[in-house]
Parts: sequence; C-alpha cells; structure tokens
Amino acid sequence: MNWTPLVIASGLMVICGGCTASGGTETSAPPPSMEAQCHGEGLDPFIGQKASAETGAAMLKASGARTLRWGAPGMAMTMDFRPDRLTISYDQNMVIERASCG
Repeated sequence: MNWTPLVIASGLMVICGGCTASGGTETSAPPPSMEAQCHGEGLDPFIGQKASAETGAAMLKASGARTLRWGAPGMAMTMDFRPDRLTISYDQNMVIERASCG
C-alpha cells in the first residue's frame, strides 16, 4: 500500500485546521434579534387543522417567529434552542398535533 497520499492528506488537514482556528472570522449567523422571537400564545386554534403551506405561514405570522420547522411523525430533530423558530408537529394524516417555540 502506498501511504504517501494518506500522509499528505493528514498533513493538509492539520495545517488547514490551524488556519481556521486563528483566522478571526466567524461564519455562524448572528444571534436572532429580540423582534424575531417566537411567541406560542395564540397558536392553540391551529391544533387539529391540516398541515399545509398556508397554515404554516399563518402560524409563523401569529407567533412572530422568523423560521418554521415541520416535524413529521417519527422524524428526528435537533434539540438546539432557537428563540426565533416555530416547530409544528403533525401526525400521519397531516393533522397538526403540537406547536412550540424554540
């Protein structure tokens, strides 16, 4: 087996890793502003309705959230907290079961 490509690739990864750690530029998005925070009050009337783009848009507007995340049955979702996000969970029949902020 020729180890030369593996050694070169490993060396490049070490060199590049050092560059990004001290570069001083950050690529992550800025934290959401206070105006974009999600508010769950007033979302109860949507529970039991069919999940659709129109219903999602109405819920997004009612909550004041900036982003919307749909939760399908059995779908894995991250546990990270985002104050500007509305999560809507629905069942196999596309009926909204739950809406939560974060």
